[in-house]
Amino acid sequence: QVQLVESGGGLVQAGGSLRLSCVVSGSIFSLNSMGWYRQAPGKQRELVTSITSGGETNYADSVKGRFTISRDNTRNTVDLQMSSLKPEDTAVYYCNAQIRASATKWWKDYWGQGTQVTVSS
Repeated sequence: QVQLVESGGGLVQAGGSLRLSCVVSGSIFSLNSMGWYRQAPGKQRELVTSITSGGETNYADSVKGRFTISRDNTRNTVDLQMSSLKPEDTAVYYCNAQIRASATKWWKDYWGQGTQVTVSS
């Protein structure tokens, strides 16, 4: 059973910083891309940033220069450092990982339970 557990959300003033962390545990044969998505009230879930197993990163235009994703392949963790936060960054943030649970199973997307980030103006 694969689990993704996020931590680090909270309330912060505009211009402040937060760091989100996600730990992947359970039956993991192989771990591919990891990333962070967010969903604001009344909006669709959107990709914030992703990182491949080799360290290549991708960022949404809205967060470039403010957010930084990193991962530790030895600990199966992915972090999101968020700086210069804006009220429009307010959302539930979800950790995502592409995982093969065993050699006989194909890649599957797994999700964390989500963590709330609220940025006050």
